[in-house]
Amino acid sequence: MMSPLIAVISALALILYQVLAFNVGRARARYQVKPPQVSGPPEFERVYRVQQNTLEQLVFFLPSLWLFAGFVNETAAASLGGIWIFGRILYAWGYYQAPEKRGPGFGISFLSSAVLAIGALIGGLLALLQPAT
Repeated sequence: MMSPLIAVISALALILYQVLAFNVGRARARYQVKPPQVSGPPEFERVYRVQQNTLEQLVFFLPSLWLFAGFVNETAAASLGGIWIFGRILYAWGYYQAPEKRGPGFGISFLSSAVLAIGALIGGLLALLQPAT
């Protein structure tokens, strides 16, 4: 059965991504960077990198979230997912200010998704070892 709690966390992560993509559009207008150009002033490039890096991380995060919820624990998965979202917001906020300020947010989001992935792997392996009933 699909978990409503994990669905909400997934939807929040996707909404965050859409907000970051919207910020790129606003930065394009502000800094006059016309598509398909992806380089411009450093301020634009930071906004663009936040969106791109979040897209790259979503590919790792979302399957890990759902697999952890299915094999380990939904509540723990949702908590780690909330931490991931918080980390991505902190990452964006820091990176928008200066590249060297992106580290804490990146670390928080990366570690939470790594725990989800490793937990999902362990949970899946343990499920394989369970005797058939």
